[in-house]
This record gives sequence, C-alpha cells and structure tokens, in this order.
Amino acid sequence: MFANPLVAIVDDDASFRAALEGFLRSLGCRALGFASAEDFLQSGAPDRVGCVVSDIQMPGMSGIELARTLGARDRGAAVILVTALAGEQWPRAARESGAVCLLQKPFDPQELALCLSRAMGG
Repeated sequence: MFANPLVAIVDDDASFRAALEGFLRSLGCRALGFASAEDFLQSGAPDRVGCVVSDIQMPGMSGIELARTLGARDRGAAVILVTALAGEQWPRAARESGAVCLLQKPFDPQELALCLSRAMGG
C-alpha cells in the first residue's frame, strides 16, 4: 500500500506498539517503536520518519506536546494521535497541535490506513 516509508510508534504500552508495528509492516511500512516521546526525540529518528503515530497520554511528554514539538521543526513529520481517553477536549487539542488525525482506541485498522495515506500525502 505504501512505498516503504518509515513510521515511528510512540506509546508506553509495549503490546500496542508491537501490534501496530506488525500492522504497519503489513501495509508495506517500516516501523520503529518508542516507549516515550523523549526516547523518540533523543533517538535521531525524527529526521528520518515520514509519520509518527503517538498516544496522547504517556508519562513525561504527552503526544500533544510531541506533535507541537515536531510541528515547530522545519521538516517535522506528520503526526497521528491515538487515545483511549474520552473527552471533548481531545479533538480540539489534536487539531491545535497540528496532528493529521485523532483516533480513539480501539480503532479500526482501516481508519489508521486512511490517516497514514493522508499524513503521507496520498
């Protein structure tokens, strides 16, 4: 489906990261997993990835803060935010952070595929 782009998954839930990595690979993407936004930012990966899929609520830096940080960079990667949290504030916060999509966990994998297509200009 995709031409082998590199996607970062930033989520403190290891099982979610592993499942998402497998799904992304099935779409033809390469995937890198990170347990925190700080780990991702310190890894050197932000300059290499085409898209970041990040949980909103994590210890330390939130996904919203990560999206804002990446958006402030010249070549910031597109961000897709995911959350298990209900609340009217999340869609607005996601939009204001510059995120391409916000998905509510659990989400249909095809919704993620559509967000990835939009994030990567497809």
